[in-house]
Amino acid sequence: MSHPTTDPADAFAELGRIKLGEVGLDDVLQHVAELAKRVLPTPAEVWVTLVRGGTGHTAASTHDLARHINERQYTQGRGPCLDAAASGDILPVPDLATEDRWPDWTEPGLKTGVASSVSIGLPIQEAVIGALNVYTRTPHAFDDDTITVLETFAAYAAVALANAHLYDSTATLVKQMQEAMASRVTIEQAKGILMADRHCTPTEAIAILTKVSQDSDRTVRDVAQALVDRVAGEQSTP
Repeated sequence: MSHPTTDPADAFAELGRIKLGEVGLDDVLQHVAELAKRVLPTPAEVWVTLVRGGTGHTAASTHDLARHINERQYTQGRGPCLDAAASGDILPVPDLATEDRWPDWTEPGLKTGVASSVSIGLPIQEAVIGALNVYTRTPHAFDDDTITVLETFAAYAAVALANAHLYDSTATLVKQMQEAMASRVTIEQAKGILMADRHCTPTEAIAILTKVSQDSDRTVRDVAQALVDRVAGEQSTP
């Protein structure tokens, strides 16, 4: 029975229509995995591994065929997908039956029916790295042309991941700035209340807030917010 495939050019065009700002990272990576599977000339399953803080996890997959051996790599911290992620290299395994670089990985791989694989590192220089991993039940399933096509999918997955990481970093920075600005406004309000109530200087007002903060084991912002809320409540009471 023939294996229906999608023309790589059509698949790349479909990748180009994905709007990274409108689709979540997991959805993008799942789409990359599914399209990569469709262009391969032989039946295969595709996994996308991400590594954050030294710990690997599966971000997308097309089948459970390689779940056991992928999770074994995550537990042991070593294997072709993790090594490819760390180095950014292409690591083909033409035949698991003769592979000797990862003996703790090849034996369970053969038992699950995997005969050959290729892992391609995602070229990311941030806190998250990863790899595109392809597994087949056929030995020597990946020629140079197939690996070149898979490199393109890996590059697109890397762009999606880098964009998502940049978005998350920017969103976190904006949130931190907003929180800092809100804290500053609250502290300034509390300082003004103390200056008016105790006829003290700005420096003395800050010293009062700081002392209350230390004595009550709360942040200066929380102390200031409590004071502002109390005064606001008193003013609203008939």
